[in-house]
Amino acid sequence: MPKINENKLRLYGFNNLTKSLSFNIYDICYTKTEEDRKKYIEYIDEQYNSERLTKILKTVTESIGASVLNIAKQDYDPQGASVTLLISEEEVPLYVLDPSCNRGVLTPCRENIVGHLDKSHVTVHTYPESHPENNISTFRVDIDVSTCGTISPLKALNYLISSFDSDIITIDYRVRGFTRDIEGNKHYIDHKISSVQDYIARGTIDRYSLIDMNIYQSNIFHTKMKIKDIDLDNYLFEISEADLCEEEKREIFEKLNQEMTEIFYGININNSN
Repeated sequence: MPKINENKLRLYGFNNLTKSLSFNIYDICYTKTEEDRKKYIEYIDEQYNSERLTKILKTVTESIGASVLNIAKQDYDPQGASVTLLISEEEVPLYVLDPSCNRGVLTPCRENIVGHLDKSHVTVHTYPESHPENNISTFRVDIDVSTCGTISPLKALNYLISSFDSDIITIDYRVRGFTRDIEGNKHYIDHKISSVQDYIARGTIDRYSLIDMNIYQSNIFHTKMKIKDIDLDNYLFEISEADLCEEEKREIFEKLNQEMTEIFYGININNSN
């Protein structure tokens, strides 16, 4: 009789549906000089380093009712960071964790760390960017929360949006696979949803213009969000609105609005007259 490996993580007739939430968050800023652009990227890189991103993802894990199995994180030169968590629906005893890859918060003995959830994962990557000519700098965050079972990544949506300065947000939510009831019938989704907007706080929705593109028969939901009001002082780096003449204010506003519009609609706007 084959010996049972008691160190394996046991899975008891679990829900096989995979729920994936992926979204990009864009923060737009006006950086007047090359030196300002450099300082902005350094500022963003420090604000959203792998240590802070790890804390955000650990809170995400808690908010959806999961437990961290493993964490991997890395800061990059010249800029950017990545964090990956493997998560579990339930708290897992230390003895079942794979010692060959668990170098995360449970055994903090290395600088480079990866995190895992059982059957599920959370990842984040950052991309500071700048335009070489029009003084606009953009910071992009890519986040993926994928769960298998009854836990839902949608529970983390509002926390993630509030964790970053979000001018443009694109969200994709998809439910894949199927699970069976006790009579053997397949179920391709286990919760009601007509739009990702169903799970976004009303106060947040009021601040954005939103567009939905959904494929209901495939359980695919897509939402785009663009901030409605541009308060110029919130988008200036190293300067304030009081330092600018009316013509400069108008020019900067047009550049910021064009950048947001291009990202929101996924098109380039021709500036030539």
